[in-house]
Amino acid sequence: MARIFFATDIHGSEICWKKFINAGKFYQATTIILGGDMTGKALVPLVRAAAGSYRASFLEEQVNLKEDEVPQFAKMVANRGYYPIVLTEDEFQELNQNPEAVHRRFKENVLKVAERWAAYADERLGQWGIKCFICPGNDDMFELDEVFRQSRHVRLAEEEILEVAPGWLMASTGWSNPTPWKTYRECDEETLLARLENIIAKVVDMEHCIFNFHAPPYGSGLDEAPELDSSLRPKFAGRSLVPVGSHAVRQVVEKYQPPLGLFGHIHEGKGVKRLGRTICLNPGSSYEQGILLGAVIDLDGIGVKKYVLTSG
Repeated sequence: MARIFFATDIHGSEICWKKFINAGKFYQATTIILGGDMTGKALVPLVRAAAGSYRASFLEEQVNLKEDEVPQFAKMVANRGYYPIVLTEDEFQELNQNPEAVHRRFKENVLKVAERWAAYADERLGQWGIKCFICPGNDDMFELDEVFRQSRHVRLAEEEILEVAPGWLMASTGWSNPTPWKTYRECDEETLLARLENIIAKVVDMEHCIFNFHAPPYGSGLDEAPELDSSLRPKFAGRSLVPVGSHAVRQVVEKYQPPLGLFGHIHEGKGVKRLGRTICLNPGSSYEQGILLGAVIDLDGIGVKKYVLTSG
């Protein structure tokens, strides 16, 4: 019997990364897998004012802080998936006038946090002998790959066929079908299908293979997201849901019928569905609340023995 823990879409949340790395020991898993989208959403400036005070705007609220309150506030911001940066008033105004500088600063923070995460994983996983696999998602810049390639205990899974448990292979990609946000790793369905087929062609045992694809299958119920208006805001207060998953992913799942499919991308798509013989899981995401959603899956020599969705 082998046990894996799967989570996805932690989007820069410091506490969710730590929970993920520690989940293997907590759930007595031999392998932990992160399905993509490690990058946070935005910088949060903490602007230094006179007399040791600071101001910030976070989640549409204006906050005034004393100097000794800054570390705790910055920790809260990081745990919710954003990047706190301390600036002088002049630096803040300069960034406001220079979108390219904002992008550079954002990239610097994404990579700095990734380096810290890799070091944390190496420290913990090295003690426990737990395997760790990650597959950057559509929101993740390509420079992240090199950061995690330097890790001793985190294995980059993109486009690889890897043994994640004795006798069990995993085929992975973090690329998705097109999104309204034109992210780093997205492409049209025809190109995605070709990418998937090229990866799957390397699988030697489909009866013991896991598909770890960031985009869920179209119309599976794991891909329902709020319908958006022309300004990319949810219609009807988010109560109108539409399928936004990938036709290409559904096509290969139905064609090859692996025992297990691990998906993410759609935070609201938490659930378990069957497509023919394939058990499809999307644990969903609540990273902004600092809650790590996941799935614990037990595998034996025959197939998926049992599974449970987790929250903590």
